Amino acid sequence: MLVKITAAGTITIPKQYRRYMDVRRGDYVKVTLEDEKLIVVKAVVT
Repeated sequence: MLVKITAAGTITIPKQYRRYMDVRRGDYVKVTLEDEKLIVVKAVVT
């Protein structure tokens, strides 16, 4: 799936992926770069 990068450098995670990852507005995700791939993982902040 293609997503557009905004002028601010942000992207939108498509709805079906957000549902699958169970992430909602205000949640945190951890982003890492691995072999030219951006990895996004749900983060738990306590």
